[in-house]
Amino acid sequence: MSEEVISRDTQPKEAPKARKKRMDAWFHLLYAVIWPFFNLFRPVAAVGREHIPQGPCVICPNHTTAGDPFYVVFAFGWRFPMRAIAKIQIMRVPFIGWILSKAGVFGVDRDTADLKAVKTALKFLKEGDKLLIFPEGTRVHEGESVGAKTGAALFATRVGVPLLPVYIPSKKKLFRRNTVVIGEPYLPKYEGRKPTNEELQQIARDVMDRVRALGEGGR
Repeated sequence: MSEEVISRDTQPKEAPKARKKRMDAWFHLLYAVIWPFFNLFRPVAAVGREHIPQGPCVICPNHTTAGDPFYVVFAFGWRFPMRAIAKIQIMRVPFIGWILSKAGVFGVDRDTADLKAVKTALKFLKEGDKLLIFPEGTRVHEGESVGAKTGAALFATRVGVPLLPVYIPSKKKLFRRNTVVIGEPYLPKYEGRKPTNEELQQIARDVMDRVRALGEGGR
């Protein structure tokens, strides 16, 4: 066995608190770099920021444009770092994937049962982080109907953390405020020790119903 392999295997694992501190620092760095430019062209206003829990939760917004993660991050503000699930193709882009991973963004391969992504999501929630996931799994344009995936429901019920519905306007305005509505966190209900597949599907539908209701209430 080479010295390189021995050295790598014997290196101490990073403690959760140290990892969180490091990722939060990268999150704040990216926030500070991107926010002035994003705010100039697509300023974000937040309604319901008082609903954001201090502890871990699964953040569940609707998804219509590639810029939606930025709307969520800037609506929550500097005080609330979060981790996020992105499609694996983004994480494979040179430099972009590397710097996003530093801030706690990780990829999921939608074409497979990506157990590594599942374990990463659960680990972050158990360590007290907020997790951003788009339950619809893909961008949904106006007039389209896509069933919500069960990932957010699975993560929330497995760790016992609340779901947090968030509404992002589908039509974004240039140089004018785009209002993101943050709903109230809630613990999904189910029978038994753990939810069945049918219950997970119902929870997924329910969270998206709550997201759409936030949008309807803002009209």
